[in-house]
Amino acid sequence: MTTAYDPGNVFGKILRGELPAYKVYEDAHTLAFMDVMPQGRGHALVIPKTPSRNLLDADPAVLGPLYATVQRVAKAAVAAFGADGAVVTQFNEAEAGQTVFHLHVHVVPRFSGVSLRPHGSRKAEADELAADAEILRAALA
Repeated sequence: MTTAYDPGNVFGKILRGELPAYKVYEDAHTLAFMDVMPQGRGHALVIPKTPSRNLLDADPAVLGPLYATVQRVAKAAVAAFGADGAVVTQFNEAEAGQTVFHLHVHVVPRFSGVSLRPHGSRKAEADELAADAEILRAALA
């Protein structure tokens, strides 16, 4: 059973400008920014601007624009970082690994022979996030 959406979550605060983020892309429906706990270089998150706890309660109309942005960010990330591919993941509820209860999709560039760090295991330094955001923003322009 899912719980109701809580607008006090960290991504809701980012959307309202109450918390900073290393933004890389924004349109009328979505926002993409760097994950502060990256599993690998160039790890970005894409969120809808419409409040949704996760995929299980999202209005289906939200999903088209969300995944169009996910695709755009994934293509740009692979190109920008010279990656061999990209992992695109999305978790629904704590039991499935969701830690922030606002619908979000992880886009992680993958490099041959390089393992991903465990989810949430290391907070990145500000200069690392800023540099990767600049690279990804340039590829999305």
